[in-house]
Amino acid sequence: MALYEHVFLARQDVTAQQVEELTTRFKGVIEANGGSVGKTEYWGVKSLTYRINKNRKAHFTLLNIDAPSAAVQEMERQMRIDEDVLRFLTLRVEEHEDGPSAMLQKRDRDERERGERGFGGDRGFGGDRPRRPRERDEAQGEEMV
Repeated sequence: MALYEHVFLARQDVTAQQVEELTTRFKGVIEANGGSVGKTEYWGVKSLTYRINKNRKAHFTLLNIDAPSAAVQEMERQMRIDEDVLRFLTLRVEEHEDGPSAMLQKRDRDERERGERGFGGDRGFGGDRPRRPRERDEAQGEEMV
């Protein structure tokens, strides 16, 4: 059997629970056709670069699949029919990565950085923003005309 990485995007107005139900349904299709799903990652709601069917955001989910090609084709056929699935992409890979994917590692890193900087980011409330010319001249006692 071949190894695949499969990512699908679900509409933004479905709930996370409905996305989980979609994921279990597609896992069931793979398992019914003689395959298995090794890892499932829900990446959350992310902004899209361009609108897809009037949606600006989507729920992203990754599946690591070990299945024959017929199982993957059947899952993709059902995704085309489902109106909650906006897009999907299946890639054949030599081996699956251990541990969290790059997207989850990025999210964890971003959360740690936000926690270290505190409220307002590392700039605070504009404290290191350069003064405008008028403010600079007034501070020196000269008025601009």
